[in-house]
Amino acid sequence: MNLTRRLRTVVAATLLGAASSSFAINTTSIVSSALSPDCLEYRVVGICYWLYCTTFGCSVRTSIKVRHYIPDAVVSSYSNTGENPWVEVRAMGAPNTTAQAGGDGTTNEDHENNLAKFKNADVIGHPGGTVFSQFANASGYTCEGAGTAFMPYLLSTLDTLAWRYNIPEAVYPESLIPGIREIGGRTTLNLWGNVYPRGGFLHQVDDHKSGAVVAQRAGDIVTRRGQIHIYRPLLAEARDGYWPAGALMESDASTGKWQELTPTLSNSCAVFPNSNSHMQAQQGDYAWALWRPYSCCERRGQVFLGSVDFN
Repeated sequence: MNLTRRLRTVVAATLLGAASSSFAINTTSIVSSALSPDCLEYRVVGICYWLYCTTFGCSVRTSIKVRHYIPDAVVSSYSNTGENPWVEVRAMGAPNTTAQAGGDGTTNEDHENNLAKFKNADVIGHPGGTVFSQFANASGYTCEGAGTAFMPYLLSTLDTLAWRYNIPEAVYPESLIPGIREIGGRTTLNLWGNVYPRGGFLHQVDDHKSGAVVAQRAGDIVTRRGQIHIYRPLLAEARDGYWPAGALMESDASTGKWQELTPTLSNSCAVFPNSNSHMQAQQGDYAWALWRPYSCCERRGQVFLGSVDFN
């Protein structure tokens, strides 16, 4: 009887452990998720002109201009400090003396609507670069993204003053005036939350939507330079025949779109807000791949003369 009871205990503990980690995601799954034609959205959009010169004279050469999306980063949004759902990078966001604990504001009353939410956020370079390049090259000439695999671009545990206290963004006009920089709309009754202040706190009864809003905030920070946060810009420099992604804007797919990685692994990309099914993570941890648009053309001369888009 004691042996049977022990076996039952071990099995129960194993099942509980599996349930608690069932929504975690690993690097292998993230890499394979980059093989998404819907997120790639490869298109030929124009023609580039190059001046090619030799000792015998000069001529004008052309090359096609292409546009496609690249998974630059994985953006995790999670309640408990140190518990990033991407298991291999959890140590990057470990608790420290200024950033500990997490979770939601509650009095543990079952009838209470728990509105106060807090999420940590990590923006880390997408690990699928090599596999993605092979996949994208099948469509034709491809562009280079801004992300470096496993590079931390923002770790909210190192950005304590701005992330946990909203200093100084709590007094920005975007934070104080309703209707500015919001995800969704009040008139359409699908308001998910406000982008500012770009910290970890917000009021939202839906935990999945809370995670999405915080992910958007983190993406907003790293795709701009000179923000009052501790972070590394996730941006590339423009050059002849290369037009990298700029600042991310909410609800605008032309600046970037999101592929859900956990709690459900999606094969498609969308912007926030969207009507996709919103599964709630048991531990309040979510992760998305941030895909960003790039345009480029093959260099075919010494001097870039310009480009013409078909549209």
